[in-house]
This record gives sequence, structure tokens and C-alpha cells, in this order.
Amino acid sequence: MSINYKNTNADRTTITRDLETISDKSGNIYESLIAISKRSNQIGSEMREELTSKLAEFASNTDNLEEIFENREQIEISKFYESLPKPVAIAIQEYIEGKVYVRDSSAPVEEEK
Repeated sequence: MSINYKNTNADRTTITRDLETISDKSGNIYESLIAISKRSNQIGSEMREELTSKLAEFASNTDNLEEIFENREQIEISKFYESLPKPVAIAIQEYIEGKVYVRDSSAPVEEEK
């Protein structure tokens, strides 16, 4: 699943959040934070994989430090990913917008027959 990170409403800087808006979905702030944390890990992992695959195109097969040079495209890709909102900010925004599905693990699961 690829996420379009350019079109996210997430804040690029740290802001203060109202705990009431975060805990409204589950009724428990700790459950909400666990859901946000797990989603943040997923997003961070996806972003890392995407960045690694893009930078792998520029990898050289030689281990000689003298042959390493600046690659403008590689620098631009790195700067783009550095300017994106942090995975936690994206996860919080998704949670507030209701885009994150949270399953209650303590609820009994109905068996299908």
C-alpha cells in the first residue's frame, strides 16, 4: 500500500494536541496512543522502504571512497523525504480523520459456522 505523502494534512512541525480529540474515538487515551503508535510504525516502515528503493538506484558497486561523488538527484530525493511530516504526525492526523481502523482485542470474537 503506497501512501501519497505529499497530500497529507499532517503538520510538518510539532504542535500541541488536545487529548480529548484523540481519546474520543476509543474512549481511552492509552488505547488511542497504542493505535497511533502502531500506525506510525507502519508509515515509517513504508517510507523507509520507499526511500531505500529510490536511493538503491544510485548505489555504486565499488567500495572505493575516492570514487564517491555528489549526485544531485540523490540529494533532492533525500531532501524531499526530510521535509515530509514525521510518521507520528501523519498517524495522528489519520487517526483524527477516522482513517485508522482500531479493533477492540478484548471484545469476544464471534465464531463463524
